[in-house]
Amino acid sequence: MSRMLFASLPVTDLKASIAFYEGLGFTNNAQFTDETATCMVWSESVFVMVLTHEKWRSFTTRPIPPPTSSELMLALTFDSRAEVDAFHDAAVRGGGTPDVNPIGDYGFMYSRSTTDLDGHLWEAVWMDMEAMAAQQPPAAA
Repeated sequence: MSRMLFASLPVTDLKASIAFYEGLGFTNNAQFTDETATCMVWSESVFVMVLTHEKWRSFTTRPIPPPTSSELMLALTFDSRAEVDAFHDAAVRGGGTPDVNPIGDYGFMYSRSTTDLDGHLWEAVWMDMEAMAAQQPPAAA
């Protein structure tokens, strides 16, 4: 079995969150969707489980953090700077908060951060691996 990542996120409005993630290019897996949760698919190995607060609490007693806090940043890679900007712009059009962190532009790497409707932090990243390798010092022999 290949390795997969399922990120579970508590949300206040399931329908609005589904629309938000669909606007970013995720697809809904109806097999794992009901009135309390939905599985949003990014790729063959990356999935976001969007859960109502009630459903979230069925998995853990840990408190749901306020939307103004960040306990992790979820990063997705893209094939170009333009795709990073397009993802970011789609998130903002869907109600996300724009550029919650400074835009990262390091020549070989470019990133932009946004939040979803519930304050979960997302980063879109493009990396030029060849340019990055050229900037690294040679490995010690």
